[in-house]
Amino acid sequence: MQTAVRLFRDQGYDKTTMRGIAQAAGLSVGNAYYYFPSKDHLVQEFYATIQEDAARACAEPLANPGPFDERLRVAFATMVRTMSPYHAFAGKFIKSAVEPGSPLSPFSPESAPARERAMSILRDVVEGSTTKIDPELRADLPELLWLCQMGITLYWVHDSSPEQQKTDLLVDRAVPLIDRLVALARVPGLRSVNREALKLYRMLR
Repeated sequence: MQTAVRLFRDQGYDKTTMRGIAQAAGLSVGNAYYYFPSKDHLVQEFYATIQEDAARACAEPLANPGPFDERLRVAFATMVRTMSPYHAFAGKFIKSAVEPGSPLSPFSPESAPARERAMSILRDVVEGSTTKIDPELRADLPELLWLCQMGITLYWVHDSSPEQQKTDLLVDRAVPLIDRLVALARVPGLRSVNREALKLYRMLR
């Protein structure tokens, strides 16, 4: 997998072949295909590895209950930090990942295990929150937060600032805003708007 990531970064996803990956890793092509039927499967393993690394890094900071905004900041910042070694590779890879219907898309059926692992971290954020959350919103909130995380990830891919400092700024400013929106969902006068927004989201999902 590490060899595949290096080749994807150096020559692009489309130009990288399983034969080339196997040769660079010192394996026979047949042996490589035995473990990974295609390079798409290698990418899914890459996704899963990132999510597992992020989950391990979040485990201790999220072990005890705490305010929603603090827990969300941990999850978002940890994900950015976990992805940081792959920034040079991400720009070349994103073209395939955002193509509609691509198995490499984070929204694809093939990406379901990694997507569910990412949402399990955000589910932990919500479940361990000492901040009151509207019950109607609570069930959908982990997935909505994952969509926010996808937006941050897309910005990170295009962030050319030194060490992606602007992405850090985005997380720093976005977390209080999300926290405020979650709090507003409990305001009596805004509950009907919240219900309508959730109904639309569920229809589109």
